[in-house]
Amino acid sequence: MWEFKLKREYEAQVQDLERCDAVQAMRAFPQHVKGFSTHDHASLVAYSSFRICRALGLDARAAARGGLLHDMFLYNWMEYRSPIRFDHMLNHARYALENARRHFTLTDAEEDIIASHMWPANPFRFYRCWEAFIVSCMDKLCTAAELLHLVPLITRAG
Repeated sequence: MWEFKLKREYEAQVQDLERCDAVQAMRAFPQHVKGFSTHDHASLVAYSSFRICRALGLDARAAARGGLLHDMFLYNWMEYRSPIRFDHMLNHARYALENARRHFTLTDAEEDIIASHMWPANPFRFYRCWEAFIVSCMDKLCTAAELLHLVPLITRAG
């Protein structure tokens, strides 16, 4: 992972998740751009959300953990044609939540983060906690940074 200011504090919150083979399997699946895995994306979202929630006095642990697991759908969505990609957009949060529940005991906030992170693309599941809102916003910002190849600018130590 990148060298971040609060890296050790962040890693303490997710170290048990990182030891799970299913979380490590996320490294094998591409996310939005070539050379950037689902694990890379989820780690960037998780760390960013952790920092914001920590600064705001919210549940930074839930943001880190939910952020890391928010895309734990465990398949290569880019291999599919349009109708299945639409299903992925609407349902991958549910698939990620099912996978996360299979491997971990989740808090209500962590479940909300995973389940609602695709709002408004999936209008049927709105946020129930501030941490879910923050992770969802960071998911969209990190996605934009990936697509615009800005990740090197935001992953400098800091």
